[in-house]
Amino acid sequence: MTPYEKLKTARQNGRPTGVAYVNELFTDRIELHGDRRFSDDAAIVSGIGSLDGIPVTYIAIEKGTDLDSRMKTNFGCPKPEGYRKALRLMKQAEKFHRPVICFVDTLGAFCGADGEERGQGEAIAENIMEMLGLKTPTISIVIGEGGSGGALALCSADRVYMMENSVYSVISPEGCASILWKDASRAEDAAQCLRITADDMKNFGVAETVIPENFEQFSETCNEIKQHLVADLKELMKKNTDLLLEDRYHRFRKFGIYEENGGTHGTTLYPI
Repeated sequence: MTPYEKLKTARQNGRPTGVAYVNELFTDRIELHGDRRFSDDAAIVSGIGSLDGIPVTYIAIEKGTDLDSRMKTNFGCPKPEGYRKALRLMKQAEKFHRPVICFVDTLGAFCGADGEERGQGEAIAENIMEMLGLKTPTISIVIGEGGSGGALALCSADRVYMMENSVYSVISPEGCASILWKDASRAEDAAQCLRITADDMKNFGVAETVIPENFEQFSETCNEIKQHLVADLKELMKKNTDLLLEDRYHRFRKFGIYEENGGTHGTTLYPI
């Protein structure tokens, strides 16, 4: 598929949402609510659970599955209180040295006036800063659309997985086309230029693992995700804290190196 076709697939109705992955992967779940500052944001579903016997903190962006649930979750666009809830759970996980697993599926952070009034940009920036220094292992999985800072706020992790037809981009192709060519209808051209696919992200070094999709056998797909998670968590949990943070630092400071047409190329994609 072309990048634009993969984008449409990532946005497709009926695709499993964050809650579906949480319910399939984790047992003994306790959902936790609220940011202790303003309110509870339904776009972020978070709590504590067990992954194959490993206690973990899970944080998932939820888009909803019908009109009512999508209105409740702002169509998967978290508000500042959602990101602050996620950060509260991350800091709690750090205190008890529980790994953090994030599921990302968002067009981007909520861009309404009330979100800006409550510090949307600051909330995203704080999440990125704190997540990069979190003293516990972190893994993020892009399960659909990973859009802009709204996704990066939950993707500054030790490992990033991407589902086969998921996408990850600094801006939506429609937004990019509107800025570059003053024509949102050129979104397909923008998607091609932005290099947004899971394979692109793996080549750039932004993602480590691409997970094949078979949603007709969703349990089997989740079982493969679980195998990757358990293996990586066992490796990451063996590291002492200083080495964990150093490796994470270098992961995000390095230039991405990718191979194309028989040559090796460099890019400054997502330097922090």
